[in-house]
Amino acid sequence: MFLLLGCIGVTTEIFFTAVNINIASEETNWALEGHSYIWMFPIYGSASLLFPILMRMVKNYHLALRLIAYGIGILLVEFIAGAILDLITGSCPWEYKTGLHLMGYIRFDYFPLWALFGYGLERIIKFFDNCIPEKIKI
Repeated sequence: MFLLLGCIGVTTEIFFTAVNINIASEETNWALEGHSYIWMFPIYGSASLLFPILMRMVKNYHLALRLIAYGIGILLVEFIAGAILDLITGSCPWEYKTGLHLMGYIRFDYFPLWALFGYGLERIIKFFDNCIPEKIKI
């Protein structure tokens, strides 16, 4: 699951940055040239460890409340990961300089996107949990 969510996260990020670059540019680039960072694979992969805990905590809540919890949880992980990378390497690779941000580590206007991403993770994790027989689950 770690590898799957790491790949999904990085792929989504590359797609998102490519689309964002095209929106900001006056010229359309159909090559879909986005980017990510080497650090992002283990960060997205960590969702396989952290996200099921959050899912269990909010499983009985209405979808709207789950989306809020997912958005907050992902922003919290993004903030902590950014701060740790800043301490270790001297910079946060995704330092936000525009939009409403907190110390350059998170952008609050991305909250709805993170909430939807969290819902996508919920669906993926539930799908794979249902595919694996109980005898094989650890």
